[in-house]
Amino acid sequence: MSVFGKIFDRIFHRAEAAQAPGQSPASPAPGQSPGTLATAPAAPAPGAANQAAVAAPQQPVDVEAVLNGLAARNPQKLNWRSSIVDLMKLLDLDSSLQERKELATELGYTGAKDGSAEMNLWLHKQVMHKLAANGGKVPADLKD
Repeated sequence: MSVFGKIFDRIFHRAEAAQAPGQSPASPAPGQSPGTLATAPAAPAPGAANQAAVAAPQQPVDVEAVLNGLAARNPQKLNWRSSIVDLMKLLDLDSSLQERKELATELGYTGAKDGSAEMNLWLHKQVMHKLAANGGKVPADLKD
């Protein structure tokens, strides 16, 4: 799965879990027998990051609310609103330079992939734009 796919999955599946508290992730979908669980969609093909990398949910997901909820339960003070590293840590993802380089490649970053502030700020902004493009409700100040 792509790095952006992991970010999307962590945010959107937490929102789905919050919307359906009585149904566990392993519960069958309505109309399915208990022996057949719905399968997750396949990960996007390499290089598909500039296309619709993930299926948009039926209802918009309030990205800010999901992340604020995670931050409230996290013992660390993470600045997810402006830091791609903190955003990835909040989602319990690898925030190493190698992962951020991979994310930069997926999202089409053309500058030096050296972990600079410029690269990291660009990544954060692009992730917020892609979350919005894929069914996330993202405040304008997080996309600017």
